[in-house]
Parts: sequence; structure tokens; C-alpha cells
Amino acid sequence: MTALDDRPLGLDSSARAALFTDAHTVQHFSPTPVSDAQLTEIWDLARWAPTAANLQPLRLLFVRSAQGRERLLPLLDEKNRDRAATAPVTAVLARDDRFHDAIPQVAPFLSGLQPVLDGNAEMRAQMGGYSAALQAGYLILAVRALGLAAGPMAGFDKAGVDAEFFAGTSWRSELVVNIGHPATEDAYRPRMPRLAAEDVVRFA
Repeated sequence: MTALDDRPLGLDSSARAALFTDAHTVQHFSPTPVSDAQLTEIWDLARWAPTAANLQPLRLLFVRSAQGRERLLPLLDEKNRDRAATAPVTAVLARDDRFHDAIPQVAPFLSGLQPVLDGNAEMRAQMGGYSAALQAGYLILAVRALGLAAGPMAGFDKAGVDAEFFAGTSWRSELVVNIGHPATEDAYRPRMPRLAAEDVVRFA
């Protein structure tokens, strides 16, 4: 195994472009399928995201069957339905409200935290919310790292999705991400401006 000190210091310019500067949110996808192996590999990369106490609250539902899409599309905001309809896979990213049940597996040194979280729903929501958001960001980068495109969407009926797909479970939907290959035409909107360092960065 390569020691950390012997590894390259950073990604080359093409890798940075694929993950950041050349990457766009995709509006329309080609019919090229996404394989089970690719979906598994997305998670194999995304699971290394940092989370509070390594508690990893994010859960994934990959919707791609005709029946699954028929159930999901009506629960998306109208402007998002066409986008999801063209995507070969739509991932529903959820936060597991019972993420602390995995403490013996993922953080056994924090056994005392499990009963604390069990009795404090507000603390679970806070810890789980920002950790799941970090994991969601990593998942989008993982999609890009595999040469696929992502189209994250927050516009959907969360309560409806939870009732339709997660009834009787502790999963709570947070974000929807379309995954696939960009369409040959009209895949992207024009690049929108980004704030410059002088607008947002301070030093102390």
C-alpha cells in the first residue's frame, strides 16, 4: 500500500476540469444506460466523504425501472419531470433518522453516543442533516469521476416521496439526483457566473 507521503500532491488539470470547472448540471440525458457496476462504483467512491463521528447517515434509492419512474415522476416539481424522464437513473438521496443504530459498526469507540442520539431527535436531525449534505456533494463528484453527469434537484414533494418509497422506514428524502450521459443537444444551460475569491474569501 502506498504511503500517504508518497502519493501525488494533487489532481492534474484534466481531472480537475472533469470534477469542477468543465462539469455542468445536466438538464437532458441520452438513453445510454448506466450499469449496476457503475452505480455500485459511485457509492464506493462517495462513501469516503467526511461525516460527523463517521456516522454516515446518507442512504440511496436508485430509481430506474418503468414502474419506479411512474411512481416518482408525479412527485417531482413540474419543471423537473422532463429532466428526470430522460435520465436512465434517478437517485433519491435520503437521510436515515436511525443512522445511530450503526454506531457499533462504524464508530464502536462512541458507544455512549448511541443512547444520547436515540433520545434526542433534534440532535439526530442536525448531525444527520449536515453529514448527509456532505455525502451528497461527494456523491455528485463520484458521478463525475466515473465520466457520468449529474443533475441534482431539490424541487420535489419530500413527504410524498417518503410515503411512496420509504413508508415504514426511518429514511427521509433530502435530494434527487439524475444520473447518466448528457444528451447530444440541449444537455446544459449556459454556464452561470460564479463568485470570485475577492467576493467571498477573507483571511484572519
